[in-house]
Amino acid sequence: MAKKQKEQSGNRIKTAWKIFAGFWIFVFLFFTLLSLGWLGFMPSFEELENPKSNQATEVISADGEILGFIGVENRSNVTYSQLSPNLVNALIATEDVRFYKHSGIDQRSLFRVFFKTLIGRHSSSGGGSTITQQLAKNLFPREHKGKIGTVFSKFKEWVVAVKLEHNYSKQEIIAMYFNTVDFGSNSFGIKTAAKTFFDKTPAELSVTEAATLVGLLKAPTAYSPILHPDHSLERRNTVLSQMHKYDYLNDEEYEKYIQEPLDVSNYTPQSHNDGLATYLREYIRNYMKDWCKHHRNSDGEHYDVHKDGLRIYTTIDSRMQRYAEAAVRQHMSTEVQPQFDRELRARKGNPFCDIDAAQQEKILVQAMKGSDRYYQLHHNQGKSEKEIRAIFKKKVNMKVFSWKGNIDTVMSPWDSLLYYKKFLNVGMMSVEPGTGYVKAYVGGINYRYFKYDNVMSHRQVGSTFKPFVYTMALQDLGMYPCTEVPNAQVCFEQWGQADWCPKNSTNERENQMVTLKWALAHSVNWVSAYLMKQGSPEQVISIARKMGVTSDIEAVPAICVGTPEITVYEMAGAMATFANKGEYVEPIFITRIEDNKGTVLDRFTPDRHEAISERTAYMMIELMKGVVQSGTGVRLNYKYHLNDFSAAIAGKTGTTQNNSDCWFVGITPKLATAIWTGGEVRSIHFRNMTYGQGAAQALPIFGHYMRSIYSDKSLKFSRGDFERPNVPLDVELDCAKFQQEIQEEEPYYDF
Repeated sequence: MAKKQKEQSGNRIKTAWKIFAGFWIFVFLFFTLLSLGWLGFMPSFEELENPKSNQATEVISADGEILGFIGVENRSNVTYSQLSPNLVNALIATEDVRFYKHSGIDQRSLFRVFFKTLIGRHSSSGGGSTITQQLAKNLFPREHKGKIGTVFSKFKEWVVAVKLEHNYSKQEIIAMYFNTVDFGSNSFGIKTAAKTFFDKTPAELSVTEAATLVGLLKAPTAYSPILHPDHSLERRNTVLSQMHKYDYLNDEEYEKYIQEPLDVSNYTPQSHNDGLATYLREYIRNYMKDWCKHHRNSDGEHYDVHKDGLRIYTTIDSRMQRYAEAAVRQHMSTEVQPQFDRELRARKGNPFCDIDAAQQEKILVQAMKGSDRYYQLHHNQGKSEKEIRAIFKKKVNMKVFSWKGNIDTVMSPWDSLLYYKKFLNVGMMSVEPGTGYVKAYVGGINYRYFKYDNVMSHRQVGSTFKPFVYTMALQDLGMYPCTEVPNAQVCFEQWGQADWCPKNSTNERENQMVTLKWALAHSVNWVSAYLMKQGSPEQVISIARKMGVTSDIEAVPAICVGTPEITVYEMAGAMATFANKGEYVEPIFITRIEDNKGTVLDRFTPDRHEAISERTAYMMIELMKGVVQSGTGVRLNYKYHLNDFSAAIAGKTGTTQNNSDCWFVGITPKLATAIWTGGEVRSIHFRNMTYGQGAAQALPIFGHYMRSIYSDKSLKFSRGDFERPNVPLDVELDCAKFQQEIQEEEPYYDF
């Protein structure tokens, strides 16, 4: 009996050992097969070496600031050295205090979870996932649902975590983790989150800022400092408490930081509609679509601007861009739009001039058909025109733009179309003459609500076209800035119809001899017409083409007073030619494109060629200086006091018929700027010249802009004069001396 009991006991022990051994053999085989990918997807060695995540393309300014992102997710990677120690300390203290002691799986945490959470039902005992396991889940998201699937995925994360620990250093894992997590507010990765919530880089984050961001990881929405500041503050203090508990903060530091208020005053959401240089970023996004079609990565696939984390280095100077946008905002919001609103009230709110009700209706219908709402109703929902019109006439809750801040209101979509037509808009671009680098680009007053890019749109240029006419006179007709010509009416037989005779805006010095310098300074149409008649439209167009104007220009005499429709981009590039000694340099926006590892994929250099002679360019600068010194641009000195900076400035104003388009082009030795202001369509404009001219609408933007640039000592912007030609200048530019030299000669021109 005893022997039998002994045998049974021995058999039970053997069975137990067999079960024990079998269990561990099963565990070994299970994890081996799991690791080999035989039980479902398992990332390969190559995938572990190069884990993929949707990285947004960075658009970077010339001075190193991120202007914005282009991508499915606003994510951009950083290295460990770019992280503040405060971030690392906060993360480890909160998420994985034994991070440096384990190899991907923390057995102590697992036992705690098993005994306290699963057996003891203590939900507050904490989780068992290490930072490395969380990284594994972020890089290779769980595929299965349900409890069994979740457990199976958990085992896979263990394997991946161990592999990650084998392939990467602890510092690399920390950096990868911060690059993959979602912080809410459309911020993926620490680089975007730091920029979004605090307008800083990850390296610049303070202790409390780092604690706030690490606190977000538990629940980005619930602990958002924007949506739920009280919860966010509580969670931040929990992180600080953990840092104190594990000696990352001493008692004094903890007491100090715990008392600090939650500060998100620099919150700058990173969306395509907001931020700096929005119109340029959209231009670059569209350009990159085409670029990607012609460039492939190492796998032979076309680059994806939304996912491959490219880095686009632009020519934009972020400081100058801010000054440009601020100048537009200051002048349009405080001067132009309020005055236009006052005029609109007298016109019973109708922004249109010179057109009847049927034409107005046509403009609004066109705007309706160009809207996102119409596209959704017509193309996606198949609504008829009648149904769509009824929907557009129905009032709904909406948010609309105003210069005092967005307004929540109830308005029909149809009425909103008319509402937005009441705003005057802007296009502005600055280019560096010697390099062709575009330093500032403002396509409109607000990209979120006004998507149309006025830098690349064609607008009638008015008198800002006259420098091309005067260039023809200097270069082709042998005239000089001080050459006298008659200020008398000139008529042309045009288009086979009755004579066309342009008019002057004033009768000052009519039927007298005037110098070219005086005539351009006062924008005299009769003199422009006279010069055109001495030459030809074809000669003027040829010069404009050499100076970078590619828009269609009809070869008719009327171009002498500015009938062509040209873009702000073309005008800025052309005007820069005068400051660059007659050499045209194509304006460019991008200097190079890199992949996410910093490998240069493409470099950009502008096309350049001689357009006019150095001598002609310098004489034209002297002519255009007169516009600022004593002509239509003189308010730059008496109102905006740019003469306080002892800087040489040349320029030209422009106003088209009915005050529809207002222009100013300003040239300094190191910067050429073109500015257009006006309504969305030509029938939207001021009725009078007091406010409806280039000197009142466009020129002041240049005044505000240049004052900011000259006042910013960090820019070290040149205040010198324009460089003289390398060849001898055999002409007198002082008109009093010039006339004395030729007073005994026979007059060259007469009536």
